[in-house]
Amino acid sequence: MPHLKPRSQQFSRREFLAASSASVAMLGMAGTSLAAQPIQRTGKPYMKLSLAAYSFNRYLPRNWPTPRDSESSMELTDFIDFCAEMDLDGTELTSYYFPEKVTQEYLMAIKAQTFRLGLDISGTAIGNDFCLPEGEARDAQLEMTRQWIDYSATMGAPVIRIFAGKIPKGDTEEAALERCTAGINESVAYAAEKGVVLALENHGGITSTPEQLLSIVSNVDDSPFFGVNFDSGNFRTEDPYGDLEKIAAYAVNAQVKVAINPNNKGKKSADFKRIISILKQANYRGYVVLEYEEKEDPKVQIPKYLDELRELIA
Repeated sequence: MPHLKPRSQQFSRREFLAASSASVAMLGMAGTSLAAQPIQRTGKPYMKLSLAAYSFNRYLPRNWPTPRDSESSMELTDFIDFCAEMDLDGTELTSYYFPEKVTQEYLMAIKAQTFRLGLDISGTAIGNDFCLPEGEARDAQLEMTRQWIDYSATMGAPVIRIFAGKIPKGDTEEAALERCTAGINESVAYAAEKGVVLALENHGGITSTPEQLLSIVSNVDDSPFFGVNFDSGNFRTEDPYGDLEKIAAYAVNAQVKVAINPNNKGKKSADFKRIISILKQANYRGYVVLEYEEKEDPKVQIPKYLDELRELIA
């Protein structure tokens, strides 16, 4: 067992930041620093490949949290089989496609299936909104998050992609950000007890720009169970790749889409090589999860994109 220093001798990221800021002030240097420091990783960049179940959204039943009337030709178990057929390292099991009533038996069946097929459950994802004002709707969002933290811990899924949310009508961004941060802090504290990491995704709303995203990160309590979900397709800014560079160092999960949409003026094919290079420059170690959202048949298109990513991360 490795020797651990007493708590009094440990140095948290916030303590490091405070000391660094003090040093800068003493030297009379100008500049600012984010409260949450980039993730420090040992060794060279290392990536494994996974696929998000959302890639098969047109085929999977949308059960959770509220069932929707839709035709479906696949179940989540079929998607897991597809990931095995693609010789992936992992499979991301998006929450939407779980049964309306998730039982212990179902979670254990999923865990057994993935293990037999040699797949990690690389993570899951929920569609939460922490910007909601105090009340029953917000409480339900927090309860859903705790519920999925429990499910993830049971399945052995190490990370959950979470959203910040959007500004309620008539509200201010400042107030929404404050509530979002409080919701994340509360949820991360619970996630830490269960050993599950929460990854805040750049997903529109109050995370539409890297500055917005990092302003939230800078106010979340220091915890090894919190980080950023790097989504290569969600910055619809003038310079999406430059903006991805700004958040890559905080990534605990990386999600790759096959298109970008600069300035929201129309889709362009994503430069996979550049995206993977950004992650390598940040010394990223972890899963690269393909999330396919285009109109062409995912069963036909996904294999070629996986081959391209596999070659780039090798």
